[in-house]
Amino acid sequence: MAVDDINMKTRKGSERCKEIIKDNLLVIFMIIAVIIGVAMGLGLREQVPTSDKRTIFYLKFPGDLLLNMLKMLILPLIVSSLISAMSGLKAQASGKMGLRTVIYYLVTTFCAVILGIILVVSIEPGYKRNSTIDRSGSAKAAEGLPSLLDLIRNCFPSNLISACFEKQETVLKYEQIKIYPEIKNITMNSTDMNSNTSSTMNMSTTMNMSTTMTMSTTTEAPQPKIVDGDLQSISLNTVGGMNVLGLVVFSLFFGGILARIGEQGKPLVDVFFSLHIVTMKLITLVIWYSPIGVTFLIASKLVSMEKPEEMFTQLGYYMLTVLVGLAIHAFIVLPLVYFIFTRKNPYKFMYGMLQALLTAWGTASSSATLPVTMNCLEERNHVDPRVTMFVTPIGATVNMDGTALYEAVAAIFIAQYLGVPMDFGKVVIISLTATAAAIGAAGVPSAGLVTMAIVLSAVGLPVEEVRLILAIDWFLDRFRTAINVLGDAYGAGIVEHLSSADIEAMDLEVEKASINDEKSNGVVNEAFNIKTAVDTKM
Repeated sequence: MAVDDINMKTRKGSERCKEIIKDNLLVIFMIIAVIIGVAMGLGLREQVPTSDKRTIFYLKFPGDLLLNMLKMLILPLIVSSLISAMSGLKAQASGKMGLRTVIYYLVTTFCAVILGIILVVSIEPGYKRNSTIDRSGSAKAAEGLPSLLDLIRNCFPSNLISACFEKQETVLKYEQIKIYPEIKNITMNSTDMNSNTSSTMNMSTTMNMSTTMTMSTTTEAPQPKIVDGDLQSISLNTVGGMNVLGLVVFSLFFGGILARIGEQGKPLVDVFFSLHIVTMKLITLVIWYSPIGVTFLIASKLVSMEKPEEMFTQLGYYMLTVLVGLAIHAFIVLPLVYFIFTRKNPYKFMYGMLQALLTAWGTASSSATLPVTMNCLEERNHVDPRVTMFVTPIGATVNMDGTALYEAVAAIFIAQYLGVPMDFGKVVIISLTATAAAIGAAGVPSAGLVTMAIVLSAVGLPVEEVRLILAIDWFLDRFRTAINVLGDAYGAGIVEHLSSADIEAMDLEVEKASINDEKSNGVVNEAFNIKTAVDTKM
């Protein structure tokens, strides 16, 4: 009897293990993919030189396929999910849900900025560099007001079709002014001369010397410094890249109007709902390929690194500050906010998002990770699809906790490196501009570098000094993208919990409406049957 019990328990245990492995198969594959990618990249560094661009390009090919597939699904996913969510919500419910979403995003982003400022002021990484930082690379210039106007302008695209593949950007052109340095004094070396004057003199100096003299003059051609002068022209140009913000705004208003017109818009609502279902099915197929793509994305990036040991030495304290801030925000701040509002285990919720976090780390793009984020929320954390469809597309566009923390740290780090004092007023300006700039940052790799220029110019720091952090940006970008995705996920969970009463009320209304429809159909059918029977008797 005891043997039978042991065998039964063993059988149940093995079946339980199989169920756990089956439920977490994709997560296991993603973890293995990251490990293989790191090992492959470090191993190939000895075989493939960083100058071998052809091999690195081919190595990245499977990863490029993954990025292309994920980006291909962004447009149908955002449009279908937002329109379906808005058309399925009542105006009052969608207004409350939208308000909760915006408040959550603003509060968590501002908390991330404050945390970053506290850490960078405490650790002072700009004063603890071990050597001169490499300033190679170029930084994109930007100004605060034009960038803010670009953000607002792109909310309302002039052409909805062109918004799918381009957006508008203000281009400022300045006159180039050359500033020549002063000509240095010329050094003259004399031999066999009898003179009471100094051997180093200006060209205009008069000397008494013997007839035998050798004079050598050494001069260096002065190199002019090119600086920006007066504004020459200002224009609007179109640049490549999906205008996600414009599509989000259009979809929100379009879905809201569909909800208002009721039955007249039902056929169109059904079309977008069907499109959303099909898109999610396609996402499931892409997800099974994602471990392969992530492996080669990580490997190719590690192979292409130039002088990693020097980079980590130069910017070690800066990296430490950013990573510690991101870790505190991810494992303490966000889980605490989630627990306060939901009274649920935040780390179990985080585990359910592990696949999306690993994808975000591999792709360094919250927009490209959006399909995986929505899939994890609905399939693993069982968040209501209406909330997921409403919250996550907006979050992937405007909620950038990791980027906000990074920009605050980077701005003060650059100020410390340059020896520029940061008083309380400038710190406040950095906190506000970093929050606003993070909201306007695109969900694409290294988008924070573009908005970083806004933060620097707001406190009078030279924009070109972004080059100080270019060498390490690609590495930190992966971590802050993962934090951005985690913040979106926790936001969906919190908004669902706070909106549960509204969602239940809507479900009850839908259920009553369907019952009334059934009753009315029954009455109509009964009247038709009576009429048919009367006609038959006559």
